[in-house]
Amino acid sequence: MTEEQKYDVVHEYDGWELRRYPEHLVAEVTVHGSFDEAVNRAFRTLAAFIFGDNVGKNKVAMTAPVLQEPSSEKIAMTAPVLHESSGQDHVVSFVMPSQYTMESLPQPTDGNVRIREVPQDMAAVRQFSGRSTEAKFAEQLSGLMSRLEEQPSLEVTGPPRYARFDPPWKPWFLRRNEVLVPVAHCNC
Repeated sequence: MTEEQKYDVVHEYDGWELRRYPEHLVAEVTVHGSFDEAVNRAFRTLAAFIFGDNVGKNKVAMTAPVLQEPSSEKIAMTAPVLHESSGQDHVVSFVMPSQYTMESLPQPTDGNVRIREVPQDMAAVRQFSGRSTEAKFAEQLSGLMSRLEEQPSLEVTGPPRYARFDPPWKPWFLRRNEVLVPVAHCNC
């Protein structure tokens, strides 16, 4: 069974949840391309890392979800990662199994794969089934943002993240996806 990223539900709302995610590690890569191409391009590189393309040639268990978000960092032009300011750069991440620390996780041999420690955070999350296309995520994000406007005590603190939980061979109508928006309590 695939390990899923841990979280605590802080509050359940109609159609979405407020969740607290603990500190965790991700292996991530930045890719250039359309939203729908990005996860496929990055998946090969990240899968190679967890299947043993790392110092020590150790396998790392696959976890869920695979996360995607727009890239906000400037990256030097190096193959195969290209940077343009067209909004076509995406960071795709695999959440690492919870037993690893920065010290115990095998280090990647591919310089495009970065290991990053993500601090504890809170997010508003809307879950949906079906295809994980840019249009579907945009539709779900719009609905979630409308709900967040009804919660003046929550302030959006960063760009949305898109989560895919299922392998591509799972029938599309059974796939689980989520859109996550980082938030914080504010004194509004």
